Amino acid sequence: MTASHAPVRQSSVRAHNLALVLQTVANSTDRPSRAAIASHTGLTRATVSALVDDLIAGGLLTEHDPAPRTGAGRPAAGLALSAAGPAGLGLEINVDYLAACVVSLTGEVRHQIVQHGDQRPLSAGEALSALDALASQARAAAAAEGLTLAGAALAVPGLVAADGLVRVAPNLGWQDVDVPALLPGLADLPLIVDNEANLAALASAEGEQTFLYVSGEIGIGAGIVLDGELYRGGRGWSGEIGHVTVYPDGRPCRCGANGCLEQYAGQEQVVADAALAASALGIALAAVVNLLDIGVIVLGGAYAPEFDQLRAGIEAELGRRVLTSGLAPVTLRAATLGPDAAMRGAADAVIQSVRDNPAAWLSR
Repeated sequence: MTASHAPVRQSSVRAHNLALVLQTVANSTDRPSRAAIASHTGLTRATVSALVDDLIAGGLLTEHDPAPRTGAGRPAAGLALSAAGPAGLGLEINVDYLAACVVSLTGEVRHQIVQHGDQRPLSAGEALSALDALASQARAAAAAEGLTLAGAALAVPGLVAADGLVRVAPNLGWQDVDVPALLPGLADLPLIVDNEANLAALASAEGEQTFLYVSGEIGIGAGIVLDGELYRGGRGWSGEIGHVTVYPDGRPCRCGANGCLEQYAGQEQVVADAALAASALGIALAAVVNLLDIGVIVLGGAYAPEFDQLRAGIEAELGRRVLTSGLAPVTLRAATLGPDAAMRGAADAVIQSVRDNPAAWLSR
């Protein structure tokens, strides 16, 4: 969520206006000058100048020499996010791999590592201990480049409470796992724990304001974005599309039900029978479209590289089952980030928290 484009006059005015200035620079297509920021935000030039000085001193902005000009007047220096400023540590644990990446304030991936291996035979403590070690490697790489981490975020394929407790992750065999307590190497950093599809959705918007992101791994999750905001549901657990029933008398699922989508369209099922997987996906996606009137569906995770062979089967079911298909066909596309979307979204969540509240970073 971005800062407002109007200044406020209240006790938090400085914090609000710091965010306003930083977001203005972050969202600009060029390098705006102090005067341009003042014009855009409605703040006085003196106020903008003081705020910019604080943001530069805090390592969030850098000032660049202006391009030479031939006209009258002195050209103004431009401002940009600092590539050497605070960075975000994105982590992911999934059924068959662990991953970590470091992303700078400018959105550049500075370090990335993926460690393949089946996590299902491991206890939650064992899997998270291995992830903790991977995070330490990423932190060392960030430090070697002179980057300071603003925090970490972890993407998990399960239902996550606000305090980081994973209530259930069926494909990992987890129930009521206190994730922060099992990551001692991150105890000194602010830590976000969230569902992997939610974080992947935030990284995959590409200008879309309303869309459904579907992450295909061993399990299947979805992130629902409505009017630019992630829809989490009343208890924060929305998006479990993998446990939508597509065949009521079908195969037993790890969750205890029968005929769940992920038993027909999970990563392993796509390899075994892509046509059946596409059909099952189309059935489930049509139900979501009929219910929520979503016009764009983004396929990510393991679905992205298999998009071409899945597309026709999914679109056939959407055309058959979506009530409004003849009026407004659904747009189906592959996620650009593919399998990296969740860990990138995790790192981006950290960076966004700095952009939204630079005052908190400066106070550190």
